[in-house]
Amino acid sequence: MKRRLCLLALCLSAAAATARERAPQPGDAALDAQVERLMREAKVPGLGLAVIHDGRVALKAYGLRDAETASPLDADTTMYAASLTKGTFAYAVMTLVDAGKLDLDRSIADYLPKPLPDYAKYADLAGDERWRKLTPRLLLSHQSGFPNFRYFTDHGYDASAKLYFAFDPGTRFAYSGEGINLLQFVIENGLGIDVGALMQQRVFDRFGMRRTSMTWRDDFAADLAIGYDEDAKPLGHHRRDSVRAAGSMDTTLADYAKFVAAFSRGEGLSPAAYATLLKRQATIDSVQQFPTLSTDATTDNRGIGLGYGLGWAVYRTPQGRAFFKSGHDDGTNNLALCVRNGRDCVLILSNSSNAESIFAYLIRATLGETCFPWFWENYIPYDHPEWREPAARKTPHPPCTPIH
Repeated sequence: MKRRLCLLALCLSAAAATARERAPQPGDAALDAQVERLMREAKVPGLGLAVIHDGRVALKAYGLRDAETASPLDADTTMYAASLTKGTFAYAVMTLVDAGKLDLDRSIADYLPKPLPDYAKYADLAGDERWRKLTPRLLLSHQSGFPNFRYFTDHGYDASAKLYFAFDPGTRFAYSGEGINLLQFVIENGLGIDVGALMQQRVFDRFGMRRTSMTWRDDFAADLAIGYDEDAKPLGHHRRDSVRAAGSMDTTLADYAKFVAAFSRGEGLSPAAYATLLKRQATIDSVQQFPTLSTDATTDNRGIGLGYGLGWAVYRTPQGRAFFKSGHDDGTNNLALCVRNGRDCVLILSNSSNAESIFAYLIRATLGETCFPWFWENYIPYDHPEWREPAARKTPHPPCTPIH
């Protein structure tokens, strides 16, 4: 009996492996038709899709990079990475940890040559000694206590708004680009390491990402994606001239797929550093990721153990560990998701504010049921506008329940 059970388990395992090997990939007629239909119905002009299995990459670009000139999107089109930058930065930071140059649990006060509020950029924190509690671990896991950005207020954008602690560092999760940019500041001013050069050497050069940069390059202009808002209004492409760890990276579908494939295997990091990066550092019980300082809580994601590692969100599936990083800005929606302990990944890059409304369907079409926390990420399906209403935040949205 024991032998029969073992044989059955082996057969089931082999069948599951075969199913994964035969999972739909970009270029398959049925998947291509589904992607194109979803893009058409949700009004998404351009989208790049990559599916990665055991490091093997299949990718395809769909639609247009520039609707006005009817220029097609391709795998080498320069696209804005938005907050995918944060996850890539976290990888680069862990190379510093491996090299013994950075201690995740050491106060940033130990690295800076003078107190943080003595720098003009952080003068708002004068008189609040809580900044000394900040460590690289807390900054990378979004436990800094800062709002997402100081200029995002309850009353809208305010360029004169001051930086402040909304809660004590280390006491809860709240997504914060301010925290990520502060770690960049510490690395540059405390360690004397240029983050742009660090990213180039430790990531882009390492993985052959020739059309990826933390700042604008003139050679990007010949094949460039124009961003579009929800009403298909062109927004152009912001040519960023300064390095921002929270989100200044330009990349391509082909380039970032190389990074995701390597990252899914932990290439370039020690096993200990890789495990630490993807270990849950903060538990997430918020209803949605934004607004970041909302205290509305839910148990919807408790079953998957949703949390944040270092630069990447993490959760559990019946098939093993899963991790992901999203990127969102006006005219840009992106996602990198890996499941089954990194064996299977999907990468989606788009030039549209509408693309997130088809992400849940694209995940299921390429990876099957993954228990992805789509409502927490605010990936509201285009054909369920009622879930965008405030009342929907008070109703259950279990991540393991298929969307219909």
